[in-house]
Amino acid sequence: MIYQHTMNTPIGVLTIQSSSYGLTYVGFNPKNEYEEVCNEHTRQAKQQLKEYFLGTRRDFDIALDINGSVFQKSVWQLLKQVGYGQTNTYGWMANFLGKPKAVRAVGGANGKNPISIIIPCHRIIGANGTLTGYAGGVEKKAWLLKHEQQNKLN
Repeated sequence: MIYQHTMNTPIGVLTIQSSSYGLTYVGFNPKNEYEEVCNEHTRQAKQQLKEYFLGTRRDFDIALDINGSVFQKSVWQLLKQVGYGQTNTYGWMANFLGKPKAVRAVGGANGKNPISIIIPCHRIIGANGTLTGYAGGVEKKAWLLKHEQQNKLN
């Protein structure tokens, strides 16, 4: 069974979906919508995301249940290492993964990240410092980065 909860945020309605094992989706454009039935994972995600948007949470501690290739999962795991209020590049990610020529593949895996904000793909920018694509739209990415900069601990 897939559990779903939607929540209003400063950047729009966020859909949270989970299995009984963990979150399966957090984002703005779900492929499938389900009846609003919560479980512990959706409730926990809603609470932690609420704290994030209030500026009081910088890290998430939620079980995930995501499907992807080994490469995609390595990219998504690396995204969690980019700290709150920081940015890095697709090139950095490719180099870190030992695949310096895989910049486009890293970008593709980033674009398929099913857990927005919690797996912080919004913190990855172009090599020239530009805000490149974001599943929720570049304006949401800009808002998230500005939000984190304003609430970053010194």
